[in-house]
Amino acid sequence: MSRCVRHAPIFAAFSLATLSACGTEARSASPQQSGTSRPALVGEFVADTMTVQQPLELPAQLYVEHDAVVVARSAGTIDSVSSELGDRVTAGQLLARLESAEQEIALAGAEAAHDNANRSVARARALTKSGGITQADSEQAEFQLRQTDIALRKAHRDFDLTRITAPFAGVVTTRAARPRRFVGAGDTLFRVTEQAPLLARIRVPEGSARGLRAGESASVVGGDGATVTAVVAHTAPFVDAASGTREVVLRLVNPGASAIVGSSVTVRLGRERRRAIVVDRAAVANDGYVVVVENGRSTVRAVTVGRDVGGGRIEVLSGLSAGERLARPTR
Repeated sequence: MSRCVRHAPIFAAFSLATLSACGTEARSASPQQSGTSRPALVGEFVADTMTVQQPLELPAQLYVEHDAVVVARSAGTIDSVSSELGDRVTAGQLLARLESAEQEIALAGAEAAHDNANRSVARARALTKSGGITQADSEQAEFQLRQTDIALRKAHRDFDLTRITAPFAGVVTTRAARPRRFVGAGDTLFRVTEQAPLLARIRVPEGSARGLRAGESASVVGGDGATVTAVVAHTAPFVDAASGTREVVLRLVNPGASAIVGSSVTVRLGRERRRAIVVDRAAVANDGYVVVVENGRSTVRAVTVGRDVGGGRIEVLSGLSAGERLARPTR
């Protein structure tokens, strides 16, 4: 019997490190045992609710339904540019043209071949009735006509690809086309943006979105403070479960010159009494996130904030639920 076993009662009172000398594996002390435990993260703020009677304010960006990049549809050298940055254009208007000498020659040859095939078919049909040619010869003439028709359509298509046109009425907002520059198929040449109607897309919290209907009025405030009337154009038929919001699209009515595509605006909806989730302003980081504390663990979560409600508190439109605890974020 080993020495360690004979004196087990004596060694039992010693530390784990002493026992390891007898072949027993020692375990390191836990943080609590070593006196270096980390204090649990405590929520310094609480998401609360309060009744407010003020417009719901949501950030948005103005956009239009039709905003397209116009690309070269075939490779070639730009022969001429017909539109400049800022020009108003109509649907189908010529913006630029690629060199098209080869396509014009091919088109002329296809037209001549098609005309000749048409005459051959007319003679063949007349001779078939009088028995001058066989049915097989007549069918061959008809086949040649169909072949030349396909070739003619292809020649027209190749010629059309050298013409760069506006896809819809709007304004030229980008011009990358330069005369005598070689471009490949797919290269960006222009960008055309329609001017109206101006739209704004927002995500409304579930509690405030229930009563929204198409045609309801709202206000859109630009960066310069100018206010424009808007109406609800479309509403999503469901609430997004992840964010607890409903997508709403508004259409601006008679926007002024300051309301331009891409500008940032604030949408104001209603003034009815409603329940709002509010938190201390210090709980929201400048980058628009909060630190949610649950069971001693912290989670960074993005939120959408609204306007100040007084007392150093701010409304949270999405991302938080009432009663959740928050820690002070690192700024």
